[in-house]
Amino acid sequence: MNNYEESLIVKTAWYYYIENMTQQKISEKLGISRMRVIKLLDKAKQNGTIQFKIHQSHSQQLLVEQELTKKWGLKDAFVVPTPLPEANLNETIALAAAMYIGNRLSENMLINMGYGDTPSRVLNHLATMTEFPISVVSLTGGVSYYLPNTQSNIFNAKLYLYPAPLLVSSKEMCAAMREEPTLQAISRMVHLSSMSVIGIGGMSDEATILANGILNRDDFVYLSMKGAVGDILTHFYDKDGKPIHSDIEDRLLSTKLEQLQKMENVIGVAGGPDKTEAIRAALKGGYLNVLITDETTAAALVSEE
Repeated sequence: MNNYEESLIVKTAWYYYIENMTQQKISEKLGISRMRVIKLLDKAKQNGTIQFKIHQSHSQQLLVEQELTKKWGLKDAFVVPTPLPEANLNETIALAAAMYIGNRLSENMLINMGYGDTPSRVLNHLATMTEFPISVVSLTGGVSYYLPNTQSNIFNAKLYLYPAPLLVSSKEMCAAMREEPTLQAISRMVHLSSMSVIGIGGMSDEATILANGILNRDDFVYLSMKGAVGDILTHFYDKDGKPIHSDIEDRLLSTKLEQLQKMENVIGVAGGPDKTEAIRAALKGGYLNVLITDETTAAALVSEE
């Protein structure tokens, strides 16, 4: 490694980790591309320029991850510290998920992405930090949640989306739309993807599906009376993870839960007290292979019910 390269690595690491400068600011200050900054930070970790030490108090997180995987038969778990109440938990989990997935990406890989606030944040983080374009396949209708947000100056992703709403007006229309060649093409791509990223919805008033007007409070009361504790891809299920059938289900353009169970590398991204019961039921239903959540939620999931 030449002296210039080594100096650049040290400067980049210093600005990023000590002075808390953003990658964009560093690229402007050093006159290099943002992607170059990312690569230099990776080299700084690889060659020992920067070294991380896990404080003993954080070893509990590693233990909880091991307990999660063992109790629920998961392939893996990634537990992040629970942020302060004023912070956005979805954003914290989404950023962690993007880092986790980013380390496992390769070129020409297809990624399935579910509907919801946290998956949307994951997608935007991934499309900002990746070195090469990622190809993302939607698992549901509802185009807006798969598009770049207003903070995404860089969106390095190619999107393959259902050209349809998430919920349509009738069972007959839903069946007819599923026969459309464009929707069938997307459905076929779902099965070619290397991993699937899904959010998990709870039954609280803050649920994304209520906030965006897909369902209303009467729908939620009706589903709760039928035993619903949460949803994945807007498919609702009970405390044991068993699907709940309703007329809403008949009008959904969404990958079915039984299909999800057959997929490999399904990554659930969710956390918070209002979602703990829904996450536990999703684990019982066998819908997840990997869980990315926060420490408080993880502790509740490994404790005795």
